[in-house]
Amino acid sequence: MYEDLKVLWQLGVDEGDESLEKEISEGIDNLDVRLDELDLELLLNGPYDKANAVISLHAGAGGTEAQDWVEMLLRMYTRWADQKGFGTETLDFLPGDEAGVKSASLLITGENIYGYLKSEKGVHRLVRISPFDASGRRHTSFASVDVLPEVEDDTQAAIDPGDLKVDTYRSGGAGGQHVNKTDSAVRITHLPTGIVVQCQNERSQHANRLKAMKLLQAKLLDLQLKQKEQEISALRGDQQDIAWGSQIRSYVFQPYCLVKDHRTGIEAGNVDSVMDGNIDPFISAYLQFQAKKRQG
Repeated sequence: MYEDLKVLWQLGVDEGDESLEKEISEGIDNLDVRLDELDLELLLNGPYDKANAVISLHAGAGGTEAQDWVEMLLRMYTRWADQKGFGTETLDFLPGDEAGVKSASLLITGENIYGYLKSEKGVHRLVRISPFDASGRRHTSFASVDVLPEVEDDTQAAIDPGDLKVDTYRSGGAGGQHVNKTDSAVRITHLPTGIVVQCQNERSQHANRLKAMKLLQAKLLDLQLKQKEQEISALRGDQQDIAWGSQIRSYVFQPYCLVKDHRTGIEAGNVDSVMDGNIDPFISAYLQFQAKKRQG
């Protein structure tokens, strides 16, 4: 790309062709974008950074308002994946009582997905005038986001069938003729760790069980990684940050518009753009922040 631009620029200079200026300018912009992407890829050197990712979202306290916030975040991550040409597959989806989503899990596939999306792990805070409040009051809502690498090699998170408690139940729904009348939904409890996963999005119990097992494998691998991090931290004498349950980012719609990442200090004033999936500046800042943290 650089060599092509160099040749094009030299051609314009030699022939005095000003019509090439626009094409050269666009090429420089594209080159800048590609260089930024390469800079990010250099920071993705973790053992699972190149893996696909399972991203799970859960509504915090706040009922319908928090469930609506989960649906907004789910759309944000789906739009981000679509814009990048990444694949998405719903592993689990539990709709809200009146609106929104109580919880959802997505498998996002592509190159370096976990490396990018690990920056999103934590609690996301929304401040806005709630459309569900007839008095027009401002509300604060929370949603938790968990990001796990997909386990492709079963030996990385081997599961003993004897350690599993499998329950089946009838999938929930809005009612009517499409309600599932069989116990196709699956809930799996890993007895040694207490980890619970469930899937009710598919029509067959077999398909739900396969997806629940995929989610369980990802959670067990994540637990192993956390235990290793804690052991290293104890040896170093470092104070371990609490990732789950910590507020990492705020999205303010009223009384002003601002998205701020509390770890890196990066801010964006165009909230609508961020909610449309333009989260790369936050991902880039987090990866650079982590790289500096490791060095220093």
